[in-house]
This record gives sequence, C-alpha cells and structure tokens, in this order.
Amino acid sequence: MSEKNQDRRRAARDRLVQQREQDRARERRRRTLIVSTAVVGVLALAAVIGVIAANAGKNDKDKEAGPAVTPSGAMGEDGLALQVGADDAPSTLTIWEDFRCPVCAQFENAFRDTITELADSGQLKVEYHLATIIDGNLGGSGSLRAANAAGCAQDVGKFAPYHDVLYRNQPAETDDAFGENGKLIELAGKVDGLDTPAFRSCVEDGTHDSWVEKSNKAFTEGGFEGTPTALLNGESIFPKKGDEQISAANLKKWVEEANKGKKPGTVGATPSAS
Repeated sequence: MSEKNQDRRRAARDRLVQQREQDRARERRRRTLIVSTAVVGVLALAAVIGVIAANAGKNDKDKEAGPAVTPSGAMGEDGLALQVGADDAPSTLTIWEDFRCPVCAQFENAFRDTITELADSGQLKVEYHLATIIDGNLGGSGSLRAANAAGCAQDVGKFAPYHDVLYRNQPAETDDAFGENGKLIELAGKVDGLDTPAFRSCVEDGTHDSWVEKSNKAFTEGGFEGTPTALLNGESIFPKKGDEQISAANLKKWVEEANKGKKPGTVGATPSAS
C-alpha cells in the first residue's frame, strides 16, 4: 500500500473518531437538557403546591378561627405563657418554640435535664410560648395542631411531660405528621393519665387553635429572629450570651450569677419540666 493511501485511510479514521465524539457530546447535552428541564419542572410544581397548601391552611384558619380559649393556668401578658417551675423563682427563662422546628428539638433534647434541674430546685421558672412558623414556611398544620394539643395537656396539668414527649418524637421537618390529631392522641398515651375523652375532644375540636394563633401573632410582632428563642430574664442566651456559647455548664453559671443573693423559689409550686 502506498504511503499516500495510508495517509488517506488515517485521515478517514480520524474524521470518523472525531464525528463519533461530536455525536456523543450532542447526546450528553441533550440528556442533560432533558434532566435539567425535568428538575426545574418538579421544583416549580413543588413551589406551587407549597403556596397552595400554605394559602389553603390560611383560609381554613380564617374560616375556623373563633374566640381565643386560653389554656387553664396560662400565665403572662394575654395568658400566652405556659409556665413550668415555681411562681416565685428568682429567674425566668422565656422560650419561644415551634413543635415542628428541628432546632427546637435539638435545644430541648440538649438542655432538658439542666432546665429541669434548675426548675426543680427553685432557681428558675420557664415560660413557654408557642409559634407556628414552620406551618407558614412549609405548609401543613402540624405546628398548630401540636400547639393546640399542648394547650389541651396544660388544661389537665400535663403540659410539661407532653411537651417533652412531642419533642422526643418529632417527625422530620417536612413530614407533617403532627398535623394528624390521631398521632397527637397516640403520643398522649406516653403521658400517664393524659389520654382521656376530655383531652381527645379538646384536640379534635381545636379548642385552643385561636389561642395558638394569637401566640404566633405575638411572636411575629415581637421582632424575634426565629425559633427557638431563649431569653434569661429578658436577655438572649441562644445560641450565646454575649461572647459565651450556650452549654449546660454555662446555663447553670448564668442562672447562678443572676440569682446571686436571692432566695430560691418554693419547690413544688408548679409541675417540673419532666
């Protein structure tokens, strides 16, 4: 075979290889475009569904809202605080929470024992305020339904243990399992003496729904950055107080400093946190 023929064959092979590479590149681009378009479509659909769900929830609330029924024994301005600890404790820990908020669950599960110890020893009273921001952000009604159920537990002096059960059994943030009254009633079975006909009726009727909405309005108008918000005698301590990061040891130290020279509250005046 002449050298000229060999050169022509090599050139033809090179053109064929180049053409195949170009074909493969075009196919990859085509597939990428199809996948990208599909992903954008799914996200757009999810956004639309989220907006529809959120708006539907708002409309339902507007239709169902009635006079605010304050849970028995609620404290503070407008009766929006559910208190744990002695009335005369020298320091007050104010906590704003949402039962669907994962960071709230992390906060509770990390500091529950410390807060319980401080409340049981009369050093601290805790005022819980409930918000429903996750319902507003993600749609659904789990924040509202769980907060109403917590108010129902408060009616019979079982708020603290039921509050802890909800956080120990919190579903994923995007899972609106707390939106089902049946789930909330099922979890009430973990609190001795809570699952009664009166509690079930309170949960299913949404007795405290308007009270929860009133509490959430106070949260949104309060200038808070998010949940959880934790204030020790009005000063923010989460995620830090001044330059000190919150920890169990620091929380005890801050309470001790705040209570210096003051008598502890009357132990057993109100139920403890756990």
